Amino acid sequence: MKNYKNILLINYGGIGDEILFLPTIKSIKEQYPSAKITLALEPRSKSIVNLTNLIDETICVDIKAKGIKKYLNILKFIFCAKTKHFDCIISSGKSPFVAIILFLIGAKERIGYNSKADFLLTKKVTLNDNQYAAKMYHDLVKPIINCEYDDPNIEITGDFKLNDDIKKDSYICIHPGVSKMSISKNILKCPKLPFWNGLIEQLLDKNQTIVLLGTNDDKDLIEEILKNEKIKNNPNFKNYFNKTKSIMEMAFLMKNSKCLICVDSAPLHVGVCVKAKIFAIFGPTNEKKLVPERNNIEIIKNSTNCRPCLWHKRLNNCDKSECLNIDYHLILDKIN
Repeated sequence: MKNYKNILLINYGGIGDEILFLPTIKSIKEQYPSAKITLALEPRSKSIVNLTNLIDETICVDIKAKGIKKYLNILKFIFCAKTKHFDCIISSGKSPFVAIILFLIGAKERIGYNSKADFLLTKKVTLNDNQYAAKMYHDLVKPIINCEYDDPNIEITGDFKLNDDIKKDSYICIHPGVSKMSISKNILKCPKLPFWNGLIEQLLDKNQTIVLLGTNDDKDLIEEILKNEKIKNNPNFKNYFNKTKSIMEMAFLMKNSKCLICVDSAPLHVGVCVKAKIFAIFGPTNEKKLVPERNNIEIIKNSTNCRPCLWHKRLNNCDKSECLNIDYHLILDKIN
């Protein structure tokens, strides 16, 4: 087995995609502990370095830029990577352009999924996307590492403590939103306002303590929730919108909660990493590919027979999006 010293990993997507990529990075670091690990990712996901100590360096590549700027960014990345003289590159992504980019960078070892251009790779991996995405990514290391797969994990680091208004295992975290980028592309994964108002009102009526989480991406929906006087003025409702200073602090709150209620978004993957009890709301996306099968994760979904459809049948939501018409009692009835 070769002893790699300078390894480049490429994985584009949101912060959730980078969390799902953590088992891959972990296995590489365990096999090559002295190697420098560089991760190429999108600028929107650079906060992944706050969740792990496995990454030595990042290269941000804005592949979502419009027009010619996107291709200029890719060319800039190729030239940057060439100067760093990587001896091994491993990349996710099923486009034939992945193999071309790896070939142009020029590392001796180039590993990626099979495609029409995979003859440019030194080792190719059969893409099996009909499984949990973290396992799909982890398949990429099989040509160079003989190791067991472990689910994504985050070790809480930092001097965090709960505020006086909440106690460990006695509050419910709710994160109701998805990224603005998803919404702008008509990738809708979140039930509408009446669902959240109804759920939070009823939980408060059951004397549950609610911690509402969110960042600027969730601002519009959360502002609508906060217009509800019955919610806002309830002493058991704690508004933590934009009050967590880092994604690690949010992870700390989830880990110490009674449970987490969220949709298919980055906080879901954070909750998985800290082994929180989760009620995960799914609309058009496929829960089997996005969460591991665990007893502490319950999938909340509509029974419509046309879901899941997003990614393998469609690139955005249909006009009706009936899969998002979800009854909040499916969660309410499970919480004591």
